[in-house]
Amino acid sequence: MRARPVSETGSANPEGQCRARPVRGLAAAFAGCVVLCGCRQLDVLRPAGPVGAAEKTILLNSLAIMLVIVVPTIVAVLAFACWFRAGNGKARRLPDFVYSGRIEAITWSIPILVIMFLGGVSWIGSHDLDPYKSLPSAARPVEIQAVSLDWKWLFIYPELGIAAVNQLTVPVGVPLHFSLTSASVMNTFFVPRLGSMIYTMNGMSDQLNLQADQPGVYYGQSAMFSGDGFSDMHFAVEAVMPDRFDAWVQSVRGTGPTLDQEAYSGLEQQSVAASPSTYGAVEPGLYDRIVRQQIPPAPGSQNGSPSSAVSPRTEADNVR
Repeated sequence: MRARPVSETGSANPEGQCRARPVRGLAAAFAGCVVLCGCRQLDVLRPAGPVGAAEKTILLNSLAIMLVIVVPTIVAVLAFACWFRAGNGKARRLPDFVYSGRIEAITWSIPILVIMFLGGVSWIGSHDLDPYKSLPSAARPVEIQAVSLDWKWLFIYPELGIAAVNQLTVPVGVPLHFSLTSASVMNTFFVPRLGSMIYTMNGMSDQLNLQADQPGVYYGQSAMFSGDGFSDMHFAVEAVMPDRFDAWVQSVRGTGPTLDQEAYSGLEQQSVAASPSTYGAVEPGLYDRIVRQQIPPAPGSQNGSPSSAVSPRTEADNVR
């Protein structure tokens, strides 16, 4: 009996394996997309405020502009490969072809137009979404002072005389004006569904304007590595109706401890907040003294050594 060549068997056929590789690649890409779709708390494509919605529009417009050149290029590559295949006798081959002004004009004009459109979208969007620019609204903005600590967030409501740690409660439909600083190393403030990530830096105050248009609880985080407790440096943004916000303010005011310089000195020590907490009163001018460094800043990570204030993470914590 004559043995069949190895190439004729299904499992050892190199051509079959080559055809299977793109299929496996597409399957892996699809599986990755399915997994990423589960990251709902980081979903910037489901904005809950005007800033996030504008950033989504810029992203989709930029994607559409880039697809104008990407899709035709892919189609042209496939069409050329099919038309000039070895078995197509109708294809006209010009081995001595060197230059065509028409082709040069097309291949250069399309990328130039794409760059011009992308530049226009970026330019207009950068000015419209300036974090210092106030949002149009008849309502008076809620003033919030945010301080990034090791490794927690302090939110002070200076006009309301209250404060919270790792908890940000805001009214729906009302602009939010943030003043942001850091009491330790440089950090970033980011609420994906509301938009506009911004840096917080020691010794200076930055500004940010946001707004929540839908009631809900949104995920906020530090988006820059800042030491041992960085992975736990996140907070919840609870957007409630204005009447519920007023009720929350009244429930906090006068019922918790006072955030003065002594309480703040203990708060800024390196630690991970076990749970959100509130302060019923705030010493006036505390944020300004933090910015002017009249209160000594936290030391930050020391000599690359793990902080004793952070418990070692287990595999279960990493999965979570």
